Formats: sequence, C-alpha cells, structure tokens
Amino acid sequence: MKKTLQLILAPFSFLYGIGVSIYQGFYLSGFFKTLKFSIPVISVGNLTVGGTGKSPHIEYLIKLLKDYIPVAVLSRGYRRKTTGHILLTQTHTAVEVGDEPVQIKTKFPDVPFAVNSNRSIGIPKLLSQHPEVKTILLDDAYQHLEVTPGLNILLTEYANPYFQDYLLPSGRLREWRYGARRADIVIVTKCPNEPKEEEILTWRFKLKLNEKQLLFFSYLDYGTPYHLFNHDKIFKLNDGLDLMVISAIAQSSYLLEYLAPRVASVTDYNFEDHHYFTETELTHIFNKYNKISHSNKMLLTTEKDATRLRLHETFIRNQNLDIYVLPLNIDFYNKEMFDQTIKNFLLEFKI
Repeated sequence: MKKTLQLILAPFSFLYGIGVSIYQGFYLSGFFKTLKFSIPVISVGNLTVGGTGKSPHIEYLIKLLKDYIPVAVLSRGYRRKTTGHILLTQTHTAVEVGDEPVQIKTKFPDVPFAVNSNRSIGIPKLLSQHPEVKTILLDDAYQHLEVTPGLNILLTEYANPYFQDYLLPSGRLREWRYGARRADIVIVTKCPNEPKEEEILTWRFKLKLNEKQLLFFSYLDYGTPYHLFNHDKIFKLNDGLDLMVISAIAQSSYLLEYLAPRVASVTDYNFEDHHYFTETELTHIFNKYNKISHSNKMLLTTEKDATRLRLHETFIRNQNLDIYVLPLNIDFYNKEMFDQTIKNFLLEFKI
C-alpha cells in the first residue's frame, strides 16, 4: 500500500523537486544574496520534515558551549501563532513562540533565545538585543540559504536515514538527497548501540560523504520523570506501573520502546506532531486513567508536549491529577571527538 501511494505521488514529488532546485539555484548563482556573519554561526537541521532530534542536539550544544563562550539560539518558532521577531522570556507560551523554543528556554533561562522566520533578519536583531553574544545556534535552518553558517550540522535518523527516503509528498525529504553535500558534520541520531568500524564505513558510503565531511553517532538518554508543575517532585518507573502516555511528537516509537520493558503496561495516546491538545481530548484520556483502580499508575508526557499541556494548567489542576514529564537528552558515542570538533571550529573561526 505504501509503495503504491509513493508511485501515485511520485509526479508531485518531481514537481516539488524542480521547485526546490529553482529556489536553491537562485542562491547558488548569486541572484539571491546569502549573508555571512562576523561571529560563528552553527546551524543544526535535517533533510526531512522532522523526527531526527534537533531540539535535544541544540540543547547538547548549549550545555557544551554556554560556560565556554556567550551563546544564543535563533529558531523560526514552528507552529507558533504569532509573527515577527520575538526575544523569549520565561513567561512566553508555546502559542506565542512555539513548543520547542519554550522547552529549551525553560531548561536554559539565561541563554538568549529568539524566534524569527527570517534568519538573516533575526541574527542582527538578536545581536542588537544581546551584544555580548559571540556564537549563534540556528535551530532547523538547513534549508534557509539566506544565511551561510560557519558550521553546518545535518542530522539523519538511524532507523530512517535520508538515503532511504523520498521527496515530499511521496516521502519526507524537504530537498534532494544531494543537499547533504552542504553539511560539514553529519550526525546519525537515535542509534541503538555503538557502531563498529565496519559499520561506520558502511554509513559513510551510504550517506555518500566526502573526505572532508565528519560523521558522528548519537543516542537517546532518558531521565527520571518529574512533575509537570513541580520539577522537584519525581516518580521513578517500576515494573508494576501502568502508564498512560500523552504525546504529539514526530516519532513516538523510540519513547514506547524505552518504556515498555520498564513498566507493566503502556497505553499510548499519540497525536500529530506539535498538536495543541483540547480539553475535550484531555478529558477523554483522564476518564480512561481514572478507571485504573490501583494507585501504581502514571500519566506521562514528553518535554515538548509539556509546553502545550501547561496551556491547560488550570484545567489540569482542577482534575486533581498528576502528570509527569520524561526528560530527554542525547549523548555521543565519540563524545570527546565531537566536543573538540565544535570547540576547534570556534577557536579557528575566521571572518
């Protein structure tokens, strides 16, 4: 069925690809100007429409750099219901700036974070608001060619690499696979185990990397669930626990695979990525949860979904129910080499 649908949609993917090529051609020919900045700009993005783990990789870079050099983040603020340039504060909501910016700002309140759909305008504005900043992290800017980053990081998912995917709408690629040539670093994300040398060589071949492109492998690292409205209150998973999961993320399979062997049962209420929950939907889930008679149970959500659930704080509190948030980080199998590569880029940066 999937193959048949891909064949039906293939002509539309071809037309989409022509449009992408024309757009990129304007920049490659110099007809559209691309900007370079006098400070290091690191872009983190992907070729697909989502699910590679951009946000936790941005968070990793923030943790790596924030005590090393003044750093700020610029995002487009996907699915926000506002326009223009907004410098985040801790009072902004997912509706105003997007769920992932709120997620990151909550974790790193002292790191300047702005949303602006036009990176070439957003960077100067952010620097004027925070002139002390010496490095900019661009979240999801791989296709935004109006800015040429000093370091281009491309993410691809271990289970769904770009070399097995197709252009929209028959697949999930935003641009042709050869767009990976612009990357300085490619990270294979969500790896189930550390790759051996032979596997690394196979990945390099399949990804069609040149000798200058660096390849790294990262994995998911889940923490202990904390309360939605009280981060100091935790609830450890246990093998007798009945879980109900509320999520609206691109790839929930990794989350469920992590949870299943650690608890008695998992019931998943999964919505489309970045979905804004309604009180009707939450009421339905809460009613199902209340029918579990014993006390060893938990309502669990992700950090990204927590930003949208907090929009219903009064309603949730009135239900007298506890919702817990499962923290997510990433780490690298070749951590020291990756960290040093980023620091070397900053040390060697030239205008």
